[in-house]
Amino acid sequence: MPEKQNIEYKSSWHDDYLKWVCGFANAQGGRIYIGKNDDGKVVGLEDYKKLMDDIPNKIKNLMGITAEVNLLQEDDKNFIEIIVLPYSVPISLRGRYYYRSGSVKQELTGAALNEFLLKRAGHTWDDVIETRASFDDIDERTVKIFLRKAEEAGRLPDIDGLTTPELLEKLRLSENGQLKRAAIVLFGKDPGRFYPNTFVKIGKFEGDDFTIRFQETEEGNIIQVLDKVLRTLDYKFLIRNISFEGMNRIETLEYPVPALREVLLNSLIHRNYMGAPTQIRVYDNKMFVWNDGGLPVTITLAQLKQPHSSHPRNPILAEACFRGGYIDSWGSGIQKIIDTCKLAGLPTPEMSEKEGGFIVTLFKDKFSEEELQNLGLNERQIDALLFFKEQQKITNSEYMEKFNIAERTARYDLSAMVDKGLLIKKGENKSSEYIYANCR
Repeated sequence: MPEKQNIEYKSSWHDDYLKWVCGFANAQGGRIYIGKNDDGKVVGLEDYKKLMDDIPNKIKNLMGITAEVNLLQEDDKNFIEIIVLPYSVPISLRGRYYYRSGSVKQELTGAALNEFLLKRAGHTWDDVIETRASFDDIDERTVKIFLRKAEEAGRLPDIDGLTTPELLEKLRLSENGQLKRAAIVLFGKDPGRFYPNTFVKIGKFEGDDFTIRFQETEEGNIIQVLDKVLRTLDYKFLIRNISFEGMNRIETLEYPVPALREVLLNSLIHRNYMGAPTQIRVYDNKMFVWNDGGLPVTITLAQLKQPHSSHPRNPILAEACFRGGYIDSWGSGIQKIIDTCKLAGLPTPEMSEKEGGFIVTLFKDKFSEEELQNLGLNERQIDALLFFKEQQKITNSEYMEKFNIAERTARYDLSAMVDKGLLIKKGENKSSEYIYANCR
């Protein structure tokens, strides 16, 4: 029987395994079996009598909690079961805090520890009162923008005639006349005065990840920064693709604006505001947005890409943005990014955790005429890729028929596109299919 999220197998006891006990107590609880190998097979214990005294005493003396410790037997071999219940208060081991996430035990430090302790106290970072701030620090113009957006969304009833203090109280952004941190980052005149790293850095990079062509910094509250960053990306960092429908000239960004907006909102709302600033790196063929703060311990990357419950790091801030019509609830943001890129014919975005933060990477359309020309394809190859783009595949016989060429020439052209990573070959000879390599 393999190990599960709340089960650990250890062939022998070591005091280091008290960290697992601490991790289970701070998470959802769990069981540790001493005297079983990694496959869950009993290997037995020689010193089980001593351990039955030592283990419960060490748990109580070093962590101040109790655990059920049972002596069990199978095939005449003794092993020990330690049952750890979850605790609503934070549990430490020698001044350090551990947490069981999935099948991994991790030590909580820095921002993660701060979030954990706040949560155990019934708070989140954005829910804390900012004693240094007053209502003079709220930007009224931003509040008016928010109200217009909220009215369009229809998610914030009974707001006519409300003063700013009354509105913030309704949104749970203030309490007893005092502003919460969420109010500062959402509506503040100068959030950076309270939290220095609220700005967003944008850089245009070469493919080597080190050479930067130029960069910009945008500051302000979330609503201001959202608008500023989108404008800066449009004017200075991204290319507009030009097409025509009849006499009408149509300009579109190389990445769909709804996807850009959703990625940016996710990074601003769910970031760790005591960490590093949000960073956007733009390359010739991709761009990524990184925000400080990894995924919640209750969700994995795989679950993130499927329908899932919402686990906001800053729930007060997220709820206000939902009421204002800026985001949707129920954890739909990531799926919206994926669907929007797919609709635009772009490769599937990538999500990953890196350096204590979360990254969303968007990729350009590798099948645009400009990109294909940059790859050195001949006119026939470019024409074919654009012509068959909607059906996302080309057969050998279709290629031959479209250009009235021999099988050998068609096979040479198509193989060259396979070598460049544009197509994936399936089958042989005239029945071969060449599938568009859209997804990374």
